Amino acid sequence: MQVVRSGEFTAERAWGALDIAAMNGVRCRLHWTDAPYKWHLNDGEEVFAVMQGQVRMRVRRDGVEEAFLLNAGDIFHAQSGDEHIAEPVGIARILVIEKEGSV
Repeated sequence: MQVVRSGEFTAERAWGALDIAAMNGVRCRLHWTDAPYKWHLNDGEEVFAVMQGQVRMRVRRDGVEEAFLLNAGDIFHAQSGDEHIAEPVGIARILVIEKEGSV
């Protein structure tokens, strides 16, 4: 058993992670960040839950870009093939559930 107090987690660098669980090829990680990630495609689906802070999520589908402002408690689901970038507004803590080995 493990209790994770996400509001207390910090990392030495942006997108530093705490591995919480690996289950049947899926991993669950808590990230701390104060800087954008990079545009990327996952080779599977991804669930992205903002635990603390705000994150601007930009997504490209078929050449069309959309942007969403995610607040604490919001959940974003990226389909396989959705190109996306996460841009925190200040400091954010994010729970990511994705296929092991994803970018």
